[in-house]
Amino acid sequence: MDLSRRTLIATTSGTLALSLVPLKSAFAAQMVDVRMWPAKEYTRVTLEHDQPIKFKYFLVRSPMPYRLVVDIEGLTLTAKLQKMISDVSPNDPYIKAVRIGQFSPSVVRLVMDLKSEVRPEVFSLKPVANYKYRLIFDIYPVNSEDPIAGVIAGLSNKESSSPKTSVAKTQTATLPKADVKPSVSGKQDSKAKPAAPAKTPAKPVTQPEKTAKKSAPVAKPVPKKKRDIVIVVDAGHGGEDPGAVGKRRTYEKHITLSIAKRLERLIRAEKGMKVVMTRTSDHFVSLSQRVMIAQKAKAHLFVSIHADAWTKPSAKGASVYALAERGATSSAARWLAKNQNEADLIGGANFKEVDRRLQSVLVDMTTSWKINYSLELGHSVLQYLAKVNTLHRKQVEQAGFLVLKAPGIPSILVETAFISNPQEERKLKTAAYQQNVAEAILQGIKTQVRKNDSIMQS
Repeated sequence: MDLSRRTLIATTSGTLALSLVPLKSAFAAQMVDVRMWPAKEYTRVTLEHDQPIKFKYFLVRSPMPYRLVVDIEGLTLTAKLQKMISDVSPNDPYIKAVRIGQFSPSVVRLVMDLKSEVRPEVFSLKPVANYKYRLIFDIYPVNSEDPIAGVIAGLSNKESSSPKTSVAKTQTATLPKADVKPSVSGKQDSKAKPAAPAKTPAKPVTQPEKTAKKSAPVAKPVPKKKRDIVIVVDAGHGGEDPGAVGKRRTYEKHITLSIAKRLERLIRAEKGMKVVMTRTSDHFVSLSQRVMIAQKAKAHLFVSIHADAWTKPSAKGASVYALAERGATSSAARWLAKNQNEADLIGGANFKEVDRRLQSVLVDMTTSWKINYSLELGHSVLQYLAKVNTLHRKQVEQAGFLVLKAPGIPSILVETAFISNPQEERKLKTAAYQQNVAEAILQGIKTQVRKNDSIMQS
């Protein structure tokens, strides 16, 4: 963030305004686009403009409703800009409506009517890739200090919801039928005359007694429940970060999310497996947040899904990558890792907040065991992907992918096909191919876990 000063301003209504002034002054800046990315985790509003601008924002808490007010100096208010604002969908968890108007001769005011009190994070970005200057507003619910907690909230609930029921069922099921019948026959035999003490005791009387003594501790001990395998499925890119774009304007971020959701459904249907998604909608998640999700979920495996791209449309096939402790196994792997690692710049990560919340996440605490298991897992997934598509690389490649750096968690990145290849772009858009890829990844995971279950001891 390129800012020359930050100033706190007390307003007449008692609210607190934060003035953010970029180094270069803006004059007659034009708004290029206004975008809104609603999600339950947070909503992002992006104002893209062709020159640096001066701006300030503040929250108004009364009278209701809550409002986020943005004053932009030197911006030209045009009919196009007003249409951009009117086209923004109000169907959002936190924002009720957005409006814009000329506040003073030199200031355009943008107002967001809010559905409840929020915690905004505001930062600016310099031009990168196809984007010009951007002013970013990330709108978080005020009671959610940790944007990651909600993603994995359902995991612990599932683990704690069923033990009582399952134990009761197990105890009932383990009672042998022979232990139930004697109590019935005992009632029937209670009318019989007592046997003489000198004679051999009658079996109908003594047998129920012996059985009764044995029936008390008959319930077999319930074996300790084996911990479920937790798999984090990461749909690459999202929101401001489209990923690669095919010739027919197919966005990688949409393909990866669709395949990830298919894989999620497959894993949920598997006994002994649980799944956590890094995103379930079209919004941006930073690389470090994806790693943190895996850590907080105590994941056993991490699978990141992508669709490859290359400068030549002839490149084709699926491939799998793992983390390299140093260097890369090929120049192509190094190039791909560099591109993937730039997702935070393109998607618009608030690096100040990333550093504050997640400063220790990307410290590489990788063990050789994690690398080796990742390579084994990647090889297993490749074997099944080979039945779905040709392989671009027949062996697992390695490079310094930031998203694969979850400490102690075997992680792979799956390039499902080349979106830059017209034939494979068409294939990637079909439900059949997406389902086949998801099934291949799951089969690869299951085969590897059967062969080597050391992740359960990690």
